[in-house]
Amino acid sequence: MQQKEQIVITGAAGFIGSYLCAYLNSLGFDQLILVDDFSRQDKAPNLLHKKFIQKVHRDQFFDWCIDKESTIKYVFHLGARTDTTEMDYDVHKKLNFDYSCKIWQLCSRYNIPLVYASSAATYGTGELGYVDDENIINVLQPLNPYGMSKNNFDIWALQQKERPPFWAGLKFFNVYGPNEYHKGRMASVILHAFNQIKTKGSVTLFRSHNPAFKDGEQMRDFIYVHDIVSMCVWHMRHNNHSGIYNAGTGKARTFLDLASGIFKSLSLSPNIQFIDTPLDIRDKYQYFTEAKMDKIRLAGYTQAFTSLEDGINEYVTKYLVPNIYY
Repeated sequence: MQQKEQIVITGAAGFIGSYLCAYLNSLGFDQLILVDDFSRQDKAPNLLHKKFIQKVHRDQFFDWCIDKESTIKYVFHLGARTDTTEMDYDVHKKLNFDYSCKIWQLCSRYNIPLVYASSAATYGTGELGYVDDENIINVLQPLNPYGMSKNNFDIWALQQKERPPFWAGLKFFNVYGPNEYHKGRMASVILHAFNQIKTKGSVTLFRSHNPAFKDGEQMRDFIYVHDIVSMCVWHMRHNNHSGIYNAGTGKARTFLDLASGIFKSLSLSPNIQFIDTPLDIRDKYQYFTEAKMDKIRLAGYTQAFTSLEDGINEYVTKYLVPNIYY
């Protein structure tokens, strides 16, 4: 990437989008076009001290692009409705499918490379495994409308004859790290656990309702946000293997590991309690996720992933305790 080339980031005020903005700034890129709705004041601190050219409301973006397409060299499409408890598919379809189709068509028409966010939620319960094999995407069974909207766009993208000159859809697994303060219920377990420790000195985890897993031994592929944006930028710089890729660490860890790591980062003894998984998500709860990362490794990505312990320690000590942003 040349430093004066304009880069579009959708979802720029959000968790991963704002982190990507700062990461690109750290690499010397400040010709950024930030796209979002920018109406939520709790997201405003995510963009403090970031360098960019312009903010564009997502509803005006395609009109704004008219006569400017030739100046856009790359698009990172991270904007989405990410609430997994929102059961109205039409809500997800508008932003996660329809808007993504328009982004794809724009990039295809004007030969702009595209990296977009898919999701591990597309894998459902994981009955077909967590392999980023494009041949099985059309038979995956997501558990909620959010996952369905993401999978439907993956299916649509693979069916298109007109494509961007390079494109990559990244199936984000359980991402955690700074700049997620605004996410409420959808924030990572690490942020919730940290806040619980601050207020009551203990952490509450969901009890297992699956006899194959003991309480707290449900497993997720937790990935630090720095590793996510590193993969995004790598794809854009090495744009010769278009396709859909997992974006995890390839190493599932338990919630007990996660909680213990937070206590350790705070130099406290673990105090972990359990409650029933809420009924509204219990029958759609994933007990195990683990990305198969062979595909991106074969494409040439060689960077090591941050261990859960190191990621938690950095997140807690450098960001959560002092309450600062990246």
